[in-house]
Amino acid sequence: MRILVTGGVRSGKSTHAEGLVGTAPATYVAAGPSPDAEADPDWTARVAAHRARRPEAWATVETQDLGPVLRDAESPVLVDCLGTWLTAVVDAADAWERDSDEVLALVLARTDEVVEALAATTSDVVLVTNEVGLGVVPEHRSGRLFRDLLGTVNQRVAAACDEVHLVVAGRVLRL
Repeated sequence: MRILVTGGVRSGKSTHAEGLVGTAPATYVAAGPSPDAEADPDWTARVAAHRARRPEAWATVETQDLGPVLRDAESPVLVDCLGTWLTAVVDAADAWERDSDEVLALVLARTDEVVEALAATTSDVVLVTNEVGLGVVPEHRSGRLFRDLLGTVNQRVAAACDEVHLVVAGRVLRL
């Protein structure tokens, strides 16, 4: 089973995704940037809260290279989250100010790796992402680029999943 869980910030999507995986041994993939307490104490606190919630039987892998983790999985996998993964991918390529078509090509190539790995894995996978298409148009170019790229990532990953769950105010709608 492959499930994409989407929703707004603080909607309850990560908690829902964790419940789908359960407490049996699993791999939790922290797909965003590693926390830096000095640079961003808020991000560090969010990561700490997520770590504290995880069952002891879960292994944690911090990586943006999702393909090998998904393909080689021998137990359920929870990827949290594609929004932070996308940020890390664009950051690593120092691509925020590049031509939009060039950045899109980079992101599509990395997304294709994820989609191919989803198709190849025999393990259950739950992926968490942010729903970015319901808000206002961001003022800055980087915000608009992120919104557009994540919308594309979400569509491609959703097409590779068996189910998509939308979480709003802690309530789940299966799409």
